[in-house]
Amino acid sequence: MDRTERFYKIDRLLRSRKVTPLGVFLDELGISRATFKRDLEYLRDRFNAPILWDADAGGYRYTLDDQPDFALPGFWLSGTEVQALLTLEHFIERLEPGLVGPLMAPLRRRLAGIAAEAGASVEQLRRRVRVLQIAARPVSPPAFNTVADALLRRRRIELEYAARVDGEVTRREVSPQRLLHYRDNWYLDAWCHWRCGLRSFAVDAIRRATMLETPADDIDDAHLVRELEGGYGIFSGEARHLARLRFTPQRARWVAQESWHPQQRGHFEDDGSYVLELPYADDRELIGDILRHGAGVEVLEPAELRAGLRSALEQTLARYPA
Repeated sequence: MDRTERFYKIDRLLRSRKVTPLGVFLDELGISRATFKRDLEYLRDRFNAPILWDADAGGYRYTLDDQPDFALPGFWLSGTEVQALLTLEHFIERLEPGLVGPLMAPLRRRLAGIAAEAGASVEQLRRRVRVLQIAARPVSPPAFNTVADALLRRRRIELEYAARVDGEVTRREVSPQRLLHYRDNWYLDAWCHWRCGLRSFAVDAIRRATMLETPADDIDDAHLVRELEGGYGIFSGEARHLARLRFTPQRARWVAQESWHPQQRGHFEDDGSYVLELPYADDRELIGDILRHGAGVEVLEPAELRAGLRSALEQTLARYPA
């Protein structure tokens, strides 16, 4: 238990009983008499805590008969809680530098002060905790902030959006539903009033975002889940197919512990291989993930997925003639 936790517990013990014997403090806090004395001096000197030794009652109490109006300032966190919050802040900042860092700067300074009191080191944490991003695409902070603000205020957004396939920039009016951080990149799930349907927009492809005064349309959560989480990956849509993949025993030990889809099912076979079943609507991302495993996986069904994978392999091999 660190010093901050002890202060909080001392205050709680004094408030919970009229007089608290020294032995109760030492047992509850797990500290020596000398450490307890130093804690009392700190509380009295720094926070003006009205703590009195009552010789007749044989214990410590606040000087007021009723619950005192004295209170420890601010909010108190344990050393473990401070470390957890600092780790979370570090992780969020690494997700996309510059997006939330300025907003969290005051909290970061406050946490650093509390951590120093608890004997923790912010710099040590940053040295020891690493967050690596693979294939992350930079996001424009103004666009991200506008999207996030409109999402919380429930306003529509006018977007200038660059298509991935041909780079064509179109103007869309959308009702934002939620932000998604997926595979090191940000996406906006929104109702597109131009296409009259739910769409996922890569936030890094948003060239400009303007929040409108028009209230956003709210889509039922069940509809969102069905349309955007039914199938596999970011191109999900409502699931129409079930993929069955068999991984070799060498790959099985890894894949069996992975979450590919909330509705996946899997089982080991007698030879140690692992069969994974998952729903999908669009096979583009799924084929890419299957290819990552090379000869360590075989598509059992459906036939269309086997054909799609074979076509991708043939096109790849065509680039490497013997």
